[in-house]
Amino acid sequence: MAGPPEAGSMVEIDERHPRIQPRRVSFDWEKTPLHWIPGDPVATHMINSFHIVLPEGEKWFIQCVKDAMPHIKDEKLLSEIKGFIGQEMVHARSHQGVLTQLLEVNGIDVSKITEPAAQGNADRPAQMAALKERSPRLWRLRLQFELAAVAAIEHYTAVLGQWIMDNDRLDEAGVDPTMLDLLRWHGAEEVEHRSVVFDVFQQMGGKYPMRVAAWAVSLFFLTWAVMGGGIYLLKQDPTIKRKVTFPRVYRSYRKAVRKGHMPGILKLLLGEAPVYLKPSHHPSQICSTPQALEYLLKSPAAQAGGYDPY
Repeated sequence: MAGPPEAGSMVEIDERHPRIQPRRVSFDWEKTPLHWIPGDPVATHMINSFHIVLPEGEKWFIQCVKDAMPHIKDEKLLSEIKGFIGQEMVHARSHQGVLTQLLEVNGIDVSKITEPAAQGNADRPAQMAALKERSPRLWRLRLQFELAAVAAIEHYTAVLGQWIMDNDRLDEAGVDPTMLDLLRWHGAEEVEHRSVVFDVFQQMGGKYPMRVAAWAVSLFFLTWAVMGGGIYLLKQDPTIKRKVTFPRVYRSYRKAVRKGHMPGILKLLLGEAPVYLKPSHHPSQICSTPQALEYLLKSPAAQAGGYDPY
């Protein structure tokens, strides 16, 4: 991954404990085309698959850390959790806007995915309360596993955030500037808060074998979300007249990767395994908080929302 910016470009940042603050952002999708990567519906919709899973996914992340908060004694970590929750709430709202103001208005229905996810989030608090009453030990184990799964996902969202901040080829491709700003703003905040859930998992007594098991489950989910979600969206795209088949999608996907429109999914997911699964790994060892903050200083959405830098 890219290193930090040149010395003197930002004040010194504590990579392990940066200040985490929500930013009031909003996005107007009225002028954004359905294929916001020009001429590349496959890359567009594979990245759009994140818009489908993130609104409810971010809410699940919040539920997990809120469940852990009463058991966290570290005041610094508690402060970071509050900043994390604030950021994730804004992320969920922002991606929901893409669903309702861009995909749905173009005739793409994602309710078959979003409604079960929303129901799962609605049911979870009662399920966790009942489990805690029946067996505090099983409640703690389930929460530890969920936190481990979220920590693994947060690793990949941080790496993707760094990738999209580094990738000038998206600008060269003429990607819609509003969508590019949303992805880079979100990616920058993922880099900024990348350590929080990992630290919560450890504070809750999570052990390495559980971290590995939860990573494997998360790997399967992320692969399904991007590949399966992308095909699901392509089949509903009213502008695509040819039959959507896996061989056609795969050829277009490989072409998009070569052009730098998206990362190679399996290469990314498996390539990061030695990094994340290293027993001594900590999220602060990857990505660059100063670079994330430098992007936020020029993000149109962050600046319009009154972003206050360090």
